[in-house]
Amino acid sequence: MFLQVEKNASPYTVQSYMDDLEDFNLFLIQENISNLKDVDYRTIRVYLTRLYEKKLGRRSVSRKISSLKSFYRYMEQNDLVADNPFIYISLPKAAKPIPGFLYTEELEKLFEINDLDDPIGQRNQALIETLYATGIRVSECQRMEIKDIDFSISTMFIRGKGNKERYVPFGRFAEVALEMYINNGRRKLREKSPAATNAIFLNARGGPLTARGMRLILNKMVEKAALTVHVHPHKLRHTFATHMLNEGADLRTVQELLGHENLSSTQIYTHVTKDRLRHVYMNSHPRAKSDFFLKRGDESDN
Repeated sequence: MFLQVEKNASPYTVQSYMDDLEDFNLFLIQENISNLKDVDYRTIRVYLTRLYEKKLGRRSVSRKISSLKSFYRYMEQNDLVADNPFIYISLPKAAKPIPGFLYTEELEKLFEINDLDDPIGQRNQALIETLYATGIRVSECQRMEIKDIDFSISTMFIRGKGNKERYVPFGRFAEVALEMYINNGRRKLREKSPAATNAIFLNARGGPLTARGMRLILNKMVEKAALTVHVHPHKLRHTFATHMLNEGADLRTVQELLGHENLSSTQIYTHVTKDRLRHVYMNSHPRAKSDFFLKRGDESDN
């Protein structure tokens, strides 16, 4: 209840906390420890050993310790324990892998394969343009309704994780694709179902498109475009963030657009593509430019 009301945690997060606490409780039973007040530094070290014996990854272990640290913080604040034994435990964070993203040439192939005379093609075009233009999550895209789009200022109202709300702008390509789909393709799809819905993206039967349906659509588009890379909605989110940062957007702005609560979540996108790396190098390093040697030659002649 505390997590749901005070922390506004999602059901998934609450379930993860419950699983972590249940795992720790089973460990305490095995160690014949019946009181949470009796847990000390030594107990925790033994628990960590048990977790590593199970071959759990560093990230999984860190999540469990984080859950227990929060649990004991709550217990301490409510005078249920004298102190929090987990504050003395620090775990090295696992290195975050560089997120996969698409290059411009790969994106162009996806943008060119849809039949814009067909309602389904118009929907698919609007979907991929929206995901790339805004970087929103597939769950956020699936929840969007007609009233959430303001074409007068090219902005979308997004309901994110934990019911957090934000406004995200979109560009001309997404605007054209969305207007075509909403005014034409969506109307035709809507006629196929007697049930009322305000969802923007509809399936072939006229009902709201599910997140799973969106993923299947992308898979079919990739297959049709003959791309060898795996594309999922989150990869378009990665691509959005990578391209924004590579083109000079500041980290705080991208954080706001993505709906990240912590800046550290956005920093994983600060990797630099090979093309961008070469461009910056060739334009910044004195001895990388051919005219550097020309100037040296001119100076030696004088």
